[in-house]
Amino acid sequence: MTRKQPLDKRISAAVSQFWKTRAGQENKQALLGGRDQGARGAVTGGKQMDGFVTMVRDLICECGIEESDIHIGSDLELPGYYRPEKKWDLIVVTRGILLAAIEFKSQVGPSFGNNFNNRSEEAIGSASDIWTAYREGAFSTTHRPWLGYLMLLEECPRSTTPVAVRQPHFQVFDEFTDASYAQRYQILIMKLIRERLYDSGCFLISDRKTGLRGKYGEPNADLTFRSLVTSLQARIKSFVETDPLLQL
Repeated sequence: MTRKQPLDKRISAAVSQFWKTRAGQENKQALLGGRDQGARGAVTGGKQMDGFVTMVRDLICECGIEESDIHIGSDLELPGYYRPEKKWDLIVVTRGILLAAIEFKSQVGPSFGNNFNNRSEEAIGSASDIWTAYREGAFSTTHRPWLGYLMLLEECPRSTTPVAVRQPHFQVFDEFTDASYAQRYQILIMKLIRERLYDSGCFLISDRKTGLRGKYGEPNADLTFRSLVTSLQARIKSFVETDPLLQL
């Protein structure tokens, strides 16, 4: 994949890599046997979102940031307020300034309910933790970092069918009534942005069969990959254009 490819082709390549990596991990774990078999092997194997991570790294480099300032794979820990540190999926640190931190998440069935709750708590907690640490001076600068969140969800009947809610004592908010897990994720990410916990978010859906060929969907026009990248690049370019040391 080259940097000259259109953005939609880059996304398709990352989606295809996601499903191929996951399938390879499932097959490997099934052959090895033991407790870490099948779908669980793919979950614990990691690496599925590497195509997205490297794509975003390349897009940041195109804005004038050195690749050495973009951390993926290692040195991803940032200090927290409620815990010593939190490992993000991609961070940008230039001359001791934290410019950006991004989470790349995915969910494939069958346990959509428990995983949705876990992902929600993780997303809310991570953002709340880093913003409190920022307020308390953890990053040695008043420069506000840019936070991003990307979710890739398996498109299947269990993720797109309305889900009942339990209301034994009080009513849930109307938007959650009869919402599928795909809709719940969109609601979650929109609220994370509106509450300024994240600067931008992206929600993608893809089924495991056509996803191998790079097919994906963006059901919410406000949560596209392009909107996330546009927001991120605008913040990076603004820093590069106003920092005198980066103009040398």
